[in-house]
Amino acid sequence: MWSGGLMTALVAALTAVAGVLLVRGVLGVAVFAPERDGAMGDASTGLLAGGAAVAALVATLLLHLLCLGTPQPGRFFAWIVTLATLVMVLLPFTTSVPLVTKVGTAAVYLAVGLTIGMLLTPVARGAVRSR
Repeated sequence: MWSGGLMTALVAALTAVAGVLLVRGVLGVAVFAPERDGAMGDASTGLLAGGAAVAALVATLLLHLLCLGTPQPGRFFAWIVTLATLVMVLLPFTTSVPLVTKVGTAAVYLAVGLTIGMLLTPVARGAVRSR
C-alpha cells in the first residue's frame, strides 16, 4: 500500500505544479502568487506541491488504518476524500480575492483531490485483496 501512496504523493505534487502552470501560464490567472511572478509563481508553488504530497501521504495513512479495522474501507475512504476535497474547493470562496482567482485556486485543489482519490482507491482494493 505504501509504495502506491508514495507514487500518489509524487503524482499529486506534479498535478499541483501542472495545475499552477495551466491556470497561471496558460489562462493568465494569478493564483498562489502575485501576477509579476510569472507562469510558475513563487515559492508558494513549491509549498502547494509539497502540501499535495503530504496530503497524499496522510490519505495513505488514513487508508491503511481503514483497511486494518473498518468494514468496506474503500467506501469510507471515498467519502472522506470527497468531503476533504470539497472543503478545499470551497475554501477559496471564503476569501476576498477576485472571482477568477477563486475559481483558478479551486480548480487546482480539485485536480489534486481527484488525483489522490482516483489513485489511492484502487491501491486499497489491491491491498485488501492481497492480505
